[in-house]
Amino acid sequence: MKLEAETFIKVQFYDLDPMNVVWHGNYIKYLETARCNLLSKIGYDYDDMRADGVSYPVATMEVKFIKPCTFNQKLRVVAALEEIEPCMIIKYLIFDADTGEKVFKAKSMQICVNNLTKESIYSAPERLKEKLACCKL
Repeated sequence: MKLEAETFIKVQFYDLDPMNVVWHGNYIKYLETARCNLLSKIGYDYDDMRADGVSYPVATMEVKFIKPCTFNQKLRVVAALEEIEPCMIIKYLIFDADTGEKVFKAKSMQICVNNLTKESIYSAPERLKEKLACCKL
């Protein structure tokens, strides 16, 4: 199994700022959409986390804006799982879907947290490990 997922997004009017380009905060929304698709592809999504009594809040995020995106632009967002222990690391690339030009890149670090105690857990849930047993991270 390849540990990445592609998501296609068409830039909407409501995503633009007064300069007529995508407002910087909306890129995070695009990453979240890609992250959800990646987790679904792995077979361990937010519902599975909740059933296991954990969550994975974002602890840090690095972003690099390469080129602004504009209204109606078609984007291809690639999310790749890099690590699951001691934290989840996901790398992202956003490309213009028509030209293939890279417009944005990012990396998120997410810590597994026990939903009841709110304490950090530095090992992945067993169900997630089972889903990734076929892969080397």
